[in-house]
Amino acid sequence: MQQYYVSSARELSWLVGVCKAPVLQHFAETILGSSTIRNFDQESRFRDTNMKLIDGYSRPKFHTAGAMEWLVLRLDMLSSISFAFSLAFLTSISKGVIDPVERIYQYTCIPSESPLAIEANWPNHSWPKHGEIDIRDLQVRYAHTYPLCFEALCIFRGGMKTGIVGRTGSGKPTLIQALFRMVEPAFGQILIDGINISLIGLHDLRPRLTVIPQGPVMFEGTVCSNLDPLEEYTDEQIWEALDKCQLGNEVRKKEEKLDSREAAGLFWACVKKSKILMLDEATASVDTATDNLIQQTLRQHFSDCTVITIAHRITSVLDSDMVLLLNHGFIEEYDSPAKSSSFWQLVAE
Repeated sequence: MQQYYVSSARELSWLVGVCKAPVLQHFAETILGSSTIRNFDQESRFRDTNMKLIDGYSRPKFHTAGAMEWLVLRLDMLSSISFAFSLAFLTSISKGVIDPVERIYQYTCIPSESPLAIEANWPNHSWPKHGEIDIRDLQVRYAHTYPLCFEALCIFRGGMKTGIVGRTGSGKPTLIQALFRMVEPAFGQILIDGINISLIGLHDLRPRLTVIPQGPVMFEGTVCSNLDPLEEYTDEQIWEALDKCQLGNEVRKKEEKLDSREAAGLFWACVKKSKILMLDEATASVDTATDNLIQQTLRQHFSDCTVITIAHRITSVLDSDMVLLLNHGFIEEYDSPAKSSSFWQLVAE
């Protein structure tokens, strides 16, 4: 195919070059003599000549493009046939004849997550009722070959607002991942209202908690489909939650209302009404005015909830009941903002 194509493409490329030169030459001469052409009223003659030259250039150019498409089509067919043959061969041979590809072997060795539901340990429907989080000698690692990267021993009282601060790499997001069991504890345990979260299913744990991440995730669809993808809430509940997030008026301005294409992450916390709310640097990418508005919403509508706020911006945790200062995965201090000397030292820095 290559030999058949090259011989034809070479001749076609030569024809394209031969036919292109008269077009450029005629165009340049027309530009230079445009005044004379207009004086003698010869625009139509030069225009017709130009169109004939362009047609002569387009003929070999079209065939060059056709030859390229001819080659591409056959190469695609050849590669598809080769891939299908290789796939059929690899799936038909016995196990162990060929060593697995390294990447595929790596994916097959990834351990699965814990069970989604454990019938023997179904929590009560109203759990968590108080939102108290008891972390007992917690130690986690991201892989078996990795060292322990987080150690904690503390209690988040139900209904209290706790701010988690620390320098980059101190282990702040690791605590959120441990609460959602994105990483399993290597030692210790986490109790929420007295229930060890490692003993219940993931579907019984994760829907009971709410996290607002730093970067909002939007899917293709309307406000309603983004905010209520499973159609669990009524329009009245959606409007009520939007009003709490100071977004109701903005959505009402849209002609399509809930069918418009905008939304916000704080809505989930308002509509789910979880007893435990975690903000993973949710205000890091907003201005100070928006940050103050979010803090006001939290004080008004989450006064009886356990709120854990991870923040680089110190003003986001100043009104917290307690401040947890992390340093290289260890709790350096856990006290009220007024009494925490390490916290104010961090503020000064």
